[in-house]
Amino acid sequence: LKLLAGKDNCMFAVGDDDQSIYGFRGARVGNMRDFEKDFNIQHIVKLEENYRSHSNILDAANAIISHNTNRLGKNLWTAAGAGEPVRVYDAYNDTDEAQFIVDEIKMLHCEGTSLGDIALLYRSNAQSRILEHALFSANLPYRVYGGLRFFERAEIKHALAYMRLIANANDDTALLRVINFPTRGIGARSLEQLQESARAANCSIWQAAVNKVGHGKLGGKGIEGFVALIRHMVDHAYGISLSELTELAITMSGLTAHYENDKEGEDRIENLKELVTAAVSFTNQDFGNHNNVDGETEQDLLTQFLSHASLEAGEHQADVGREALQLMTVHASKGLEFKAVFISGLEEGLCPHEQSLFENAGLEEERRLMYVAVTRARQRLYLSHAQSRMLHGKVRYGIPSRFLDEIPEELLKRLNSKPITKSGYGRDYNELPAMMSKQQSNQQKSAMPWKIGQQVAHAKFGNGVVVSYEGNANDMRVQVNFGREGLKWLAMEFAKLSPI
Repeated sequence: LKLLAGKDNCMFAVGDDDQSIYGFRGARVGNMRDFEKDFNIQHIVKLEENYRSHSNILDAANAIISHNTNRLGKNLWTAAGAGEPVRVYDAYNDTDEAQFIVDEIKMLHCEGTSLGDIALLYRSNAQSRILEHALFSANLPYRVYGGLRFFERAEIKHALAYMRLIANANDDTALLRVINFPTRGIGARSLEQLQESARAANCSIWQAAVNKVGHGKLGGKGIEGFVALIRHMVDHAYGISLSELTELAITMSGLTAHYENDKEGEDRIENLKELVTAAVSFTNQDFGNHNNVDGETEQDLLTQFLSHASLEAGEHQADVGREALQLMTVHASKGLEFKAVFISGLEEGLCPHEQSLFENAGLEEERRLMYVAVTRARQRLYLSHAQSRMLHGKVRYGIPSRFLDEIPEELLKRLNSKPITKSGYGRDYNELPAMMSKQQSNQQKSAMPWKIGQQVAHAKFGNGVVVSYEGNANDMRVQVNFGREGLKWLAMEFAKLSPI
């Protein structure tokens, strides 16, 4: 660039350092600052007037991004007026959050907002599964922008193919999909010969493979190893739950190990873990009566789950040209705009993502992601989080994202919760994030041996999560959410809790 510019240095560039969100692809937020220094730029024009969003939305975005230190600095404003407040919904769990979003979308649509002008954003691809199911159940057409629906993703299809073979090894379509994935040295010619043998014997490809190799050895190569693997999986699948069977399929098949070695396999592994969550939800009949989950055996439940996956994967994606809701990750939303935007899953560990806490400047990039997400909205913005969420087949109890805490209260409209006292809350999320009154003494804080959100075990009530506490050092009680057993207040003097 210096050679092209010459000694007169006639160089001009446009950019937004606050929207630098592709660090994992090599983008550097410092490029603009370096450009300014390397070319000795004297005249900088800040394009601060925004023609897209109302000022409540812009003020929320400005407040969030102001917490980043390494930025050139600007303050967006608009002549369009304040507009509507930013709506915040505190959901009981992820199912409640998804249902709230569906209900609001229906209301917006009835008021005249086109489905195509409504976007639903999430931090990672795996989060779309529960949202997609809620839309599917409500018969709302949707498209996944820049990606595939959950049950259409390649890694999910691979896992389901192994599960289909456990249910019925004579499923030729499932067998052909995974017989050499992950690769096990079965060439095209070997597979062609196997198919010819099946046609000649008028049997399934699986039966032809069994006839060819007999009793293969587990860990063997080629077709023999594949036959042994499926037999081994069938043996281990007997008598276990649907979620355990799903986990068995994705690990024993080698899918997890395969994607761990993939350069960009993290998202795929998260999707596979979310498939376990889908199996748990299906077992608990979270999917509603239309699935007819009435099987008396795990085999029946497996068959019904596979049928449900086929149904949800094959029939509900909106036709080209048809009005449809837009689902996408925050990364995919960059450069787009919508009349109404929903940002879901705003909890610590999801947004900001837990990996960002271990990366250099990772948290600042997560904040830029949130800035991008917020500024996609023109007129109405919804922010939602859940008190509990099913992740990787287990219930996870979270706390609201620090980004919610960074938005001034006067910009928010809390739909179902009281305003949060922000002094001292959310500034240091490595410390106890409890909302304590000013009257609490240091002695009381130090007397509390458990952290809010910590998992504990109780001999009678089982496993739970600490959600609150009260009292002083001499008479303190802790409140624990034990799931099905409900919320319990336990006196610290007598409660025998142990950390998990």
